[in-house]
Amino acid sequence: MTSLDQRTVLAVDDGSCGPLLRIADDRLPAGAAYGRHAHRAVDVVAVVLTGSLHHGWGDGALVSTGDVAVLRAGTGLDHDETAGDDGVRVLQCYLRSAAPGAPPSHEVRPAASGWVDLRRSDARLWLARAAAGETVTLPTGLLLVAGEASVVVHPDPPSAFEADGTATLVVWQLDVARPSWADD
Repeated sequence: MTSLDQRTVLAVDDGSCGPLLRIADDRLPAGAAYGRHAHRAVDVVAVVLTGSLHHGWGDGALVSTGDVAVLRAGTGLDHDETAGDDGVRVLQCYLRSAAPGAPPSHEVRPAASGWVDLRRSDARLWLARAAAGETVTLPTGLLLVAGEASVVVHPDPPSAFEADGTATLVVWQLDVARPSWADD
């Protein structure tokens, strides 16, 4: 692999997932980058599954396995992200901005587990890692199971999940009332 390998896991533009617009399972080899690009009026929540990612905006940041980065593009920014020496696999979760008129910001939540504070009322994120044979009790919501090869979406997840291999469990709780922008 010499460049971005991107697999779209979820893509909705009709408001059926409330603020959640898209989830991509991205893989970059060591040293590869997305390329400089712009964001505006979107929040991007990056869940690093393996490896590391250097975020090049503001003061920059290193985001490593188990970390969650929250980029609030607000009024707009240009940035790039480059995979570390070990490459990276990251879930890039795109949400409509909760504050499109706010200045941009970027925060890293190291070794995130359980509820991750996104500082929004319409979307909550919960994370857990499960080893083979381990059973994890889940909150209700949209469940994504990120295994070694793929990400599987369970819109009606069970109350517990038993891992058949090492997996990262990602649950989105979303306010799915039809947003006003979906009527446009």
